[in-house]
Amino acid sequence: MSAEIPTREALLDAALGHVAFDGWSEATIAAAVEDLGISADQARALCPRGALDLAVAYHRRGDEAMRANLGAADLDAMRVRERVTFAVRARVEAAGDREVVRRGTTFFAQPRNTGEGARLIWGTADAIWDALGGPSDDINWYSKRAILSGVYSATVLFWLGDESPDREATWRFLDRRIGDVMNFEKLKGQLRENPLTKGIFAGAEGLLSRIKAPSRTRRDDLPGRWTGDT
Repeated sequence: MSAEIPTREALLDAALGHVAFDGWSEATIAAAVEDLGISADQARALCPRGALDLAVAYHRRGDEAMRANLGAADLDAMRVRERVTFAVRARVEAAGDREVVRRGTTFFAQPRNTGEGARLIWGTADAIWDALGGPSDDINWYSKRAILSGVYSATVLFWLGDESPDREATWRFLDRRIGDVMNFEKLKGQLRENPLTKGIFAGAEGLLSRIKAPSRTRRDDLPGRWTGDT
């Protein structure tokens, strides 16, 4: 056994070579344990939920790579649509090996893992809007993340089956999806200005405006709290 204290990142790196064959599974963890020369108990301490914790770590690694790419980009020189498209593409490209991602898609589609999978996708959308400087603190905080979660998920599924050179078909697909979102925002603007609908729309927005984004400040007088992982 190795005398060095293992890390979750080291366990993940060792596991990635086996995921394509055994999926996100206990068999993959067992193979990674053998490769690292650590004990099963050490691996369990790093990933108490087993393969689920390892798959979650891989997804969050992609989020971190995306944040780094966005931090290095000149986002101020881009229009809003270009920023969002750039960010989603950066996250898809950070996903890494397609077979590993395909195995993850299957894994998170299992009933016992769907909740965690949805939480990760929401976290990716949240990370994108935070990086792009989305300051909304009302219902738009939720709608932006919900819409972007759908765009990102659809783009990943398309990318998994895309055999076009340099995945150009995927980026065209993404551009169309972002266009759909922008058209929706345009439609909302038209409803606000239309004499026949602006009263109804204003009333609906008034009600929805009472919904606020979750606070990022911890309060000791209430259960639960917002975290950057959600």
